[in-house]
Amino acid sequence: MSNQNPLAKSLQLLWEGLPEPEKGPKPKLSLDQIVAAGVELADSEGLEALSMRRLAQRLGVGTMSLYRYVPSKEELLNLMLDSVVGPSQERLSSPEKGWREFLRTTAYAGRELYLTHPWAIQTNWSRPVLGPNSLADLELFMIGVKELRLSDREKMNLATALDSYVLGTARQELLWRNAAAQSEMTDEEFWNYQLPTLEKAMTSGQFPTMARLSEDTFNGTYEETFDLGLTLILDGLEQKVRERDTRAGS
Repeated sequence: MSNQNPLAKSLQLLWEGLPEPEKGPKPKLSLDQIVAAGVELADSEGLEALSMRRLAQRLGVGTMSLYRYVPSKEELLNLMLDSVVGPSQERLSSPEKGWREFLRTTAYAGRELYLTHPWAIQTNWSRPVLGPNSLADLELFMIGVKELRLSDREKMNLATALDSYVLGTARQELLWRNAAAQSEMTDEEFWNYQLPTLEKAMTSGQFPTMARLSEDTFNGTYEETFDLGLTLILDGLEQKVRERDTRAGS
């Protein structure tokens, strides 16, 4: 294990890769192999299962051998996060379709990322260590919104606001997915258990507005919810930009 600052080591590994050995045999593992194995482990078993010991077992090496590549779990997570955020081909081509379609594509790509890699939500990424993929992602974002009449600061705030929306909705969906396993009750069993109590409440006269709701009120899906919220965000942004364009033209 190294005494080097974790931030400095993370940046070194992200931008320069593993140093060439001064002498002796070449390393048995590549950094890409280590990071990919870490992502697979976290995807399949959760962030709590990710440890240097478990990862070393997965790679078929000793734990102390793994430390010679990546000094700690902190650096490993920084490498893993950067590995999953690189822009997809769909996002790379989406700026050609205008800022609105670009932001919609970006939001859906973010949703897919969080649902595929739930551990990314558990990590504190409020101060990300920016590697090549992360910086490429930000570069693409600024390209995609360059036509918007917003300051650079507002565009970066927009990136944060959009990601916050995507992360929040993805987290809620993941909690719902885990609820059945945690409670040992299916959705149907859960709501059927409450049904007698709810029916009594609805006929009590205390909740007249709720009692008059249509039968399909609660049948919406997380996909519908996500799309509605995203549309409202984009509509609001479009209105704000239109107002600025009007003022600038007057």
